[in-house]
Amino acid sequence: METRARSRAVQVFTSGKGIMKLTLKFVTTAQLPVGKKDHVFWDDAIAGFGLRLREGGSKTYVYRYRIGQKQRGITLGSATSVPLHLARENAGKLEAKVRLGGDPAADKQVARAKAENTVGTLIKQYLDARKDDWRPGSLRQVRRHLLHYARPLHDLPITAVSHRDAAVLLSGVAKNSGAVTSNRTRASLETFFSWVVRQGIRLPEGNIISYTAKLKETPRDRVLSDAELKAVWNGCNDDDYGACIKLLMLTGLREAEIGALRWEEVRDDRIELPSARTKNKRAHIVPLSDPAKAILDKFRMVGRTFVFGRDDTAGFKGWGPAKQRLDDRAAISPWVVHDLRRTVATRMAELGAQPHIVEAVLNHVSGHKAGVAGIYNRATYDREKREALNLWGEHVTALARRPSSR
Repeated sequence: METRARSRAVQVFTSGKGIMKLTLKFVTTAQLPVGKKDHVFWDDAIAGFGLRLREGGSKTYVYRYRIGQKQRGITLGSATSVPLHLARENAGKLEAKVRLGGDPAADKQVARAKAENTVGTLIKQYLDARKDDWRPGSLRQVRRHLLHYARPLHDLPITAVSHRDAAVLLSGVAKNSGAVTSNRTRASLETFFSWVVRQGIRLPEGNIISYTAKLKETPRDRVLSDAELKAVWNGCNDDDYGACIKLLMLTGLREAEIGALRWEEVRDDRIELPSARTKNKRAHIVPLSDPAKAILDKFRMVGRTFVFGRDDTAGFKGWGPAKQRLDDRAAISPWVVHDLRRTVATRMAELGAQPHIVEAVLNHVSGHKAGVAGIYNRATYDREKREALNLWGEHVTALARRPSSR
């Protein structure tokens, strides 16, 4: 009875040519029948197992079967590279699975889909789908969170990411970059995983990022000392990142404002940032000290839009890895790039700059410019800002040249 059933199953795939015993000799010498461009020679031992020949000369092992009225097929590899005995063994396993009601081709499709749906692949799709929803600064932040800080998850299938994986990742971010960065990365990941669910991908544990704990944030008060400023300045290479760090140190601007600086925003003696490029949406003029102008002059190149960045499309990229290399060279206590802005404000005040001038340098609207006072006080203090930044530039460059103490 079983033999007759097997015979009927095989006949589905014989195309009227009968069944034969596939041998190594036959596989090696087999030729297409006259007038055929594609033909399968079926094996007599395993239903659905055959050798497929095509006009171009390829020879592949195949396994075919039916689920209801639907025909399925799986390629078992090239006959020139896969041994016959191994192809026959694999076909036998597939036949057994089919007899038990399985669907190997569907299983393979599901496995392929899971492999393609890795965290890294989906993050790229997510960023492409959502990029028009964010302001440039927000997009840069989300990209950094997902492409840099979440990189350890990139090779995992999205369905395999566990609560533990997420917790370990965020703990590492907190250890290396602080609680604030960890929390911001957590928020970006949680939104990303919610988007994944909306794309119809079922996550076994749901949005596992929502199960992780948000860390308590302590306001940063890190101010670099003279010795640390010198170490950072002298640790900068003569490249885009080194120039960005030095300009942040000399101007008190934000990372994104310098990293995405355009030549149209640079005048002979100042930087003019439009409202669209500042955090508080207020246009900002930053007088340039002689050291700052000297740095920018080294990067002048006809035809470029952005001052920094290899491909001239969005400014400097790669802040994270470059910062790690700078840390290795500077060898000071842990710090983040934004600490430079706080350092500029604090140390300028120590050099004698008045609080309202420091606020003007930083483009803050607190203190004397807040509320009603700000409505009537439209002074920009350009002269005072220039004096303060010139004094600060002289101080920083003097530190850089100061001989090391022994």
